[in-house]
Amino acid sequence: MKATNTNFYSDLEVHDTSISTLIGNKEHFSRIPGDWHVLVADIRNSTQAVQSGNHNQVNLVATGCVIAVLNLAEAHKIAVPFFFGGDGATFLIPGEIREKALSVLEKHNKNTEKNFGFTLAIGSFSVADIYSENIDLRIARVKANQVLNIPVVLGNGLQYAEDRIKNEQFPLETYSEDAPLNLTGMECKWDKIKPPNADQEVVSLIISGCEESDFSRIYSKIMASIDDIYGSVGSRKPISVKRLKIKAGLQRIKDEMKTKLGRWSLPAFLKSFMIANFGELYLRNTDAGISYLQKLVELSDNLTLDGRINTVITGNRSQRKKLMAYLDKLEKLKLIKYGVHVSEESIMSCYVKDISTDQHIHFIDGGNGGYTKAANQLKLKFQD
Repeated sequence: MKATNTNFYSDLEVHDTSISTLIGNKEHFSRIPGDWHVLVADIRNSTQAVQSGNHNQVNLVATGCVIAVLNLAEAHKIAVPFFFGGDGATFLIPGEIREKALSVLEKHNKNTEKNFGFTLAIGSFSVADIYSENIDLRIARVKANQVLNIPVVLGNGLQYAEDRIKNEQFPLETYSEDAPLNLTGMECKWDKIKPPNADQEVVSLIISGCEESDFSRIYSKIMASIDDIYGSVGSRKPISVKRLKIKAGLQRIKDEMKTKLGRWSLPAFLKSFMIANFGELYLRNTDAGISYLQKLVELSDNLTLDGRINTVITGNRSQRKKLMAYLDKLEKLKLIKYGVHVSEESIMSCYVKDISTDQHIHFIDGGNGGYTKAANQLKLKFQD
């Protein structure tokens, strides 16, 4: 039974259907084993950090959280679902790597405090404890495109764990020292990315169902409406190959190095400097580089379904007004609450294991604090 639970996520069927169809069919979702855990890493006071002009650093640190846990899980040959939030990340992990996952995140936290002055709220909550509170938590996998599949969660289980960990002081645990922090694969050299077309904008959106609503039915309708208004998941992605540009600024290179290594390293700096200044020539002018850029767009993560709908999309102003009118209608019916932030660009950080294959994923956030500002707006609505 233990081995079966360890491979729970990798053994889940990957559904080849639209997300709106999948999320409307509860029977496609599975309960998560009780011996799995919700793992949370969230930057405290991220709104203030973004307002102070440190959005790129916040995004770097959040990306580091994802990479630290994914590299650990890969070392144990375990597939784990993750949910990137711009200023943090949430995971579902089996119990056997819980302590080591907390350990690598705490090491990442110490580096973050030293180099950027940010502190992470870190903790875990057992799925069994979530179920004991009669809180729903189910998961499915869906094929987002030909090269990317994503987890889809129904229920408030992840939000419950996140709120508890962010708002309560959990007792410090003694973590395993034999779990090294490994941020291999972190690449964050892309400049802010303009939308594919000049008349477009970038919309960061977080939608949360209210307690009385049928999340499955409402989210299915919302995803279908986004499809109708903005087009397919691929057509509304805020990045395109033609808009990608590597940024060679020294501060950006230093920030990535400090996040990745926790310290200054001249060899690492020189390597990053060379990539930042000459890497785009390779990517634009070789078959392998061109293929990588095309796959990069397909493997960009701009939709997170963690019990809420979190997405960064691009379109024109009239499309946004049409979607907002629809969401306002649902909000007045007390079916949902939502937060939104509009910007002129998006930002992207990357986890690249192998440039020559599909082993890379790219995390998208709206410019000027997209997800963080949308989340803050949503939080204020729930306080009313």
